[in-house]
Amino acid sequence: MQLRYNFRLYPTPGQRVALAKAFGCARVVYNDGLRIRQEAHEQGLPYISDGELSKRIITEAKKTPERAWLGEVSAVVLQQALADLNTAYRNFFASITGKRKGPKMAPPRFRSRKDNRQAIRFTRNARFAITAGGRLRLPKVGDVKVKWSRELPSQPSSVTVVKDAAGRYFASFVVEVGDEPLPETAAEVGIDLGLTHFAVLSDGRKIDNPRFLRRAERRLRKAQKALSRKAKGSNNRKKAVARVARAHARVADARRDFAHKLSTQIIRENQAVVVEDLCVKGLARTRLAKSVHDAGWSAFVNMLAYKAARYGRTLVKIDRWFPSSKLCSTCGALAESMLLNVRTWTCACGAVHDRDINAARNILAAGRAERLNACGGDVRPPFGVADAGEAGSRRGAARCGTG
Repeated sequence: MQLRYNFRLYPTPGQRVALAKAFGCARVVYNDGLRIRQEAHEQGLPYISDGELSKRIITEAKKTPERAWLGEVSAVVLQQALADLNTAYRNFFASITGKRKGPKMAPPRFRSRKDNRQAIRFTRNARFAITAGGRLRLPKVGDVKVKWSRELPSQPSSVTVVKDAAGRYFASFVVEVGDEPLPETAAEVGIDLGLTHFAVLSDGRKIDNPRFLRRAERRLRKAQKALSRKAKGSNNRKKAVARVARAHARVADARRDFAHKLSTQIIRENQAVVVEDLCVKGLARTRLAKSVHDAGWSAFVNMLAYKAARYGRTLVKIDRWFPSSKLCSTCGALAESMLLNVRTWTCACGAVHDRDINAARNILAAGRAERLNACGGDVRPPFGVADAGEAGSRRGAARCGTG
């Protein structure tokens, strides 16, 4: 399994200039390649191969006065920028032909020097190295100071230097890691993700929703108002833009840290984890969009997935239309409908349910059934799954029926 390890970089002023040159050269090579292919397409010419494109915009371009400055940066940086363009085209072609699953991919677009994120990549061919003093040696940049928070588990195959919108520099190492199975445990857990509580577990625990963006809104609003008062093109506006970016970066960092810690805890404590396959993109188009994005469910589930694979755990995703909230976890009765404001309800069998805990228990039961079915076990017919058209519940149905 390949993982990324990110560390903060602290380049000197001279190294920042060298990195800026590398960012600019990589961007120019990418845009030159995209423009040449677009012009060839408009003229009805055959698709230009990767090798021919590299020869034109790198090898031959360096010999011209207009692009002679491309020789001031590592050639690997330029080749990797072109590789990114080739990958973007392959993904686009695979998408329009149906070979690529998921949403349709748009064709590559031109990169701008005003993009919030600038990045360059060094592979082993570039001969980057970590010095004895703990610095990152980059060709034609120098030895850059790194804030090491942990050791790399193996030799990195590549490193990507990233400058984010807040002006911070990071080194992202790609390393090969082996599986590290944790001791087996009998515990299993179902997770119901939500907004009132970030996660409700089938064992009754409720994880509060930190609402990092909501808590930082006052500070963000103040920084955004200060930005709106600055004249466009002025140095004060550039400083205000950086302040807004830093405020958003603090929110994103806090959310990522929370998701990492919670996902690690859950994976360590449980042999199997069951979650719903939520349609976050659809929920993000509702009036709850800000709260949905603030929760960061997708990132959290992705962390659970790769950590489960690495540590020998099982992650099961059940169908998003499974009626986990309307199903009695005691007797299996399914309510016809249930309003969202109903947080506690009583089933006809006499069981009193907390809506979210009941949903988490049903999610765990459905995940166990799927696992048994995948292993060839005898599984009773599952409970009825709501149709895709059932987007809501009828008014007045606050109690569970027997149907």
